[in-house]
Parts: sequence; C-alpha cells; structure tokens
Amino acid sequence: MVKKATTQDRKIFVLDTSVILYDHYSIMNFAEHDVVIPITVLEELDQFKKGNDTKNFEAREFIRLLDRLAKDQMIQHWTPLNGKTRGSFKVMMNPENSLNANEIFGEEKNDHKILNAALSLRQTEKNRKVILVSKDINLRLKAKSLDIPAEDYETGKIKNISEIENTGKEIIENVNQEIINTLYEKSYLDAEQVFGKKRKSVPSNNTYYILKGTTPNASILAFYHAVEKSFEKISKSKAYNVSPKNAEQAFALHAIMDPKIKLVSIQGVAGTGKTLLALAGALEQRSNFKQIFLARPIVPLSNKDIGFLPGDIKSKLNPYMEPLWDNLKFIQNQYKEHDKEYQRISDMVNQEKLVIQPLAYIRGRSLSNIFFIVDEAQNLTPHEVKTIISRAGENTKIIFTGDVFQIDTPYLDSQSNGLSYLIDRVRNHPLYAHVKLEKGERSELANLANDLL
Repeated sequence: MVKKATTQDRKIFVLDTSVILYDHYSIMNFAEHDVVIPITVLEELDQFKKGNDTKNFEAREFIRLLDRLAKDQMIQHWTPLNGKTRGSFKVMMNPENSLNANEIFGEEKNDHKILNAALSLRQTEKNRKVILVSKDINLRLKAKSLDIPAEDYETGKIKNISEIENTGKEIIENVNQEIINTLYEKSYLDAEQVFGKKRKSVPSNNTYYILKGTTPNASILAFYHAVEKSFEKISKSKAYNVSPKNAEQAFALHAIMDPKIKLVSIQGVAGTGKTLLALAGALEQRSNFKQIFLARPIVPLSNKDIGFLPGDIKSKLNPYMEPLWDNLKFIQNQYKEHDKEYQRISDMVNQEKLVIQPLAYIRGRSLSNIFFIVDEAQNLTPHEVKTIISRAGENTKIIFTGDVFQIDTPYLDSQSNGLSYLIDRVRNHPLYAHVKLEKGERSELANLANDLL
C-alpha cells in the first residue's frame, strides 16, 4: 500500500510565466505537490492572450483551465487540483518580505516580483521545500543566488539526447560478399540473410544501413522495411537535378521520396543540405501533391513581433524566409533559363503551387494533398510540432529539418525543443523515418568554419 504524502512531505512549486507559455497544462504535472502562481504571472499572461502564435494559445488555455479549477472559490486560498493524487494550487498576491529582490538586484522587474513570491513562501511555509520552476536560465540563477532552489520544467524533455543522435542509421561490418552482390542484382533481400536467425535485438522500423563487406570498398546502402522484413538497395538518384553527395544525403532523399513514409525528420548542422534535399524532393514529386508548403519558425530580433515590420504578411515574412528562397534559386539554377524546368519553378511560385506558409495560421486548418516542409524545426515547441502534424489530411507528407543544438528560441534547449521531442517520441513508427546528416556539403570554406571556428 502506498503511503499518502503528508502536508510536510509535499513540496511547493512556484511557476514562472515561461513554464505556462511552454505548456498550459503544466500546473497538473507536479504529482501530489502544491503549485503557486504569483499574481505577476497572471498579469504577464494577460499581455499574451491575444494573437495567433502558440504562446497566445497557451496563455488563453491556461486562463481557461484556472477558471475551471477555481469554480466559485477564491483562488488566493489553496484550491484542490483535479484528482485524488494531485495537490492544490493558489494564486499569490504581491507579498511583503524582509528580503526584497527588487532592492537586492537594484531594479523593479516582474522577474523580481516572482522571486519575492518564492521568498515569502519560504518564510511562511518553513517546514516545506519551496522550489521555483522556470525555463528562464537567468531567473533560475537569480533564485539560486537568493538560496531558493530552482529547476527547469522537465515534463516532455528528452532524458538522453545521445539516444536520438544515433537514431535512423546503422553500420554492419563484415557482411558476406555474396549478400552484397545479391542485393546489388535484385535490389531486395530478405533481412534474415543479413542479420542471421540469432539476432537478439529487433531492428527499428525504417532504418538505413551501410552494409560493409569483408574486402576494401565493398559496401552497399540499404533501407530496412520492418513490416516486410526485407532490405531495399538505396541508389544515389537525382531529384530535380540535385544529386546526393554522401550516404546520409542518399538516405534523406530516399525518405523524402518514399510514398509510404509520411513523416520525415532530418537533423544536421548548417550546410549539410537538409533544406535543399527537402525542396528538391518536393519539386520532383510536385505532380503527386496539390501544393508545396514551405515554413520556418519566426524568431524575431530584439523580441519584436513581425507586426513591427512594414507591409502585408508576405512582405513581413520574406526577410525570415530568405534561406528557403536561396535554396529554391540554387535548384532553379541547376537549369538554364530557357529550360522548362527552370520556368516551372517560377510558374509554381506565381500560381501559388509553391507557397510560403506562416505557421501562426496553421491551427484549425486541414491540410490535404500537401507536401509540407518545416525548416529550423528545433525552434518549435513540442506542442507546435504536434499542432502541425495534427493538421495533416489525406495524402499529406511533412518534412521537419533542423539542428537540435542550434536553438534560437528563448526557453528551449536541445532536450526540450520540438524536433528532439518528435525524434524521441515517433521513432520506430512505420510512417516515420529519421536521418542525421553529418558532413557539410555547402563548400570547403563553409566546412572550414564548422570544423575550425
């Protein structure tokens, strides 16, 4: 029998605004412990409740959740959270403390008011542990300087980032030369011939392999079908005149072109060809889809929204979408101006067969017959990634590209961003494939920067 936690056993978690904007349901994810929302947090949420971005959605949903939980009770007193195994919550008004964070740090800020709430609780709840939870690293450091325990919000974080680093590709050494020759000739091969009957671990769905023979330079690229339990030979075929330059790029292009794979993630540092391959593969399959959507998260400079920029929505988006246009121009320039393939790309843009799509307006839509490329997906939250995928209708394919170690969005990191979350949660599903691109192919100069600077 599990012993029920006493009041003294239960911790008090003080939530920062950043946690709620990351996950509006966070208040329910602290087991039997109690949760405090400083009134300053509600004031900050009021500024976020209008708009189409995910943070606006999270703010509105949290306010509605708080209203449902409170019912007709006064929320400045402890109010039970739903469920017998959960604790209680309350909203804390601006407290009076012997210690004042505004005075200590020499500036009156909302962050310091939140720290004051934690300081006050530490004085009034002396027998209980008070912990500040924030996705703002600087606020956590300030809390620790005041001897307040501070933690990141861990729900949804990837525990071991190295596990997703090794997802999607395997190398098998010392493969019998007859097996490699047979796969070259027939293009398909029963998996048992490669793995043997005594293989202990079950291969993952849609995994790419480099099969290396016993003699030098004897190798072949292959794709494992878990349902069919067979290997398929991977050829370095072109897509809209763009050729893969290494094994990983060949794997990525195969995943992009395979109609049975509806969801693809491509991870890699700058210059590895993620976006270029996704665009080339989309153009090659243009007749299979009604439209090609291109999108990337907007991370405004100086924390200013795109509304500060002049012009209509297209004009506002263009500065952020230049990397996509650069890749499109590169593909177009594989042909001469009088070639029909060159003109076809211009026609697709003009006829809106190829469209820059703002992610803020995805919620509520149903996207059928769409090839959807989402660039820089590491700057999305897990909820944003889920929202995009949940919009997929019939005959829609979605490609997420990005680098999980190059985060530009505040309050996200390599373990909590949407791309890492996707790779961790969806791997081994028959509709999904993941490829990690390792070698930079942009130019020797770009490789120099990645390797030495």
